[in-house]
Amino acid sequence: MLKTVRWSGWPLLPVLLVFLGTGYIMSGRFGLSQFLDERTALTLHKLMHLPLFLLLLVHALPAVYLSVQRWLRK
Repeated sequence: MLKTVRWSGWPLLPVLLVFLGTGYIMSGRFGLSQFLDERTALTLHKLMHLPLFLLLLVHALPAVYLSVQRWLRK
């Protein structure tokens, strides 16, 4: 399970960054709207929901389980 947590964290990181980046591009904050137009950013943002949710579950559930196991052993 620890390997699952470690390996799922690496693809989760760029997916999360793209998700946050497209959100900021859509809102026009921090001058990021110069990289993509709002429509393209919205399309990418919508496409990121499922991968983000799945990777978050694959990463978080084993991490929480292992954390609870460590906590119960003390």
